Amino acid sequence: MSGWGLTARLLGKHFEVVGNKLSETIASWDPETATEADRDRLQATLMETAQKLASARASFDKEHDDVEKLRTMIANDEKVATSLGDRLAAGSISESAVSKFCDELEAEKSRLPQEIQEESDAKEYMGQLQQVVDAFSKSLAEFDAQAKKNLQALASAQSQKDLQGLRIERQEELDGLKGIAGHSSAMAALTRKAQEVSNQAAGMRIVADINQKPIDDAQELDSIRKSVAIGATTESVVDRLKRLSAKPDQQTAQ
Repeated sequence: MSGWGLTARLLGKHFEVVGNKLSETIASWDPETATEADRDRLQATLMETAQKLASARASFDKEHDDVEKLRTMIANDEKVATSLGDRLAAGSISESAVSKFCDELEAEKSRLPQEIQEESDAKEYMGQLQQVVDAFSKSLAEFDAQAKKNLQALASAQSQKDLQGLRIERQEELDGLKGIAGHSSAMAALTRKAQEVSNQAAGMRIVADINQKPIDDAQELDSIRKSVAIGATTESVVDRLKRLSAKPDQQTAQ
């Protein structure tokens, strides 16, 4: 049996360590849920202790009420005892009745210290539970404050992470655009196409200039012919007078 007891203790200790490690692992995976679980456990402990405190208060109230009732009973019986001597002397009451009354009064007085002790114990237990409840209440408030602070810090850190992620994404997009502008096959093809079209346009201009030269030369010659013809048919006034004033033989000579 001692061997089995040792085995049970070793297994219990082993699984306790495993449970703690498992809890730590889960907490690292989902700290928000782990925090809620810790708070629920603390809240449950507080509620359980608070219920014990309520029961302790009821017990103290009962013990205190018993003490007060017993004290009142003793005080009333002591008043009665002062008149029993006269009644016993007058023969209005028997000695046995007085003796029984005295036994009960003595029993009440002997029971009073025990009742007071029970009241004191109940009060002390209630006070201790009240301290525990106050401690748990303080711990829960501190836990909530710290959890709120940690969650805010986590949210702030997450926001910063998201912001930096967006910045990196934007930088990568800009770098990608630069890469596209410098190394994109489509962009290179577009550049080549533009150069090709430009070369085609230049070639067509050369051909057009070659074809245009004969036309320009012909127009130039035609212009010369027209100017010469116009010059030959044009007669100045002096020449006209000479022609008209000349004699027939002179016109023939001319």
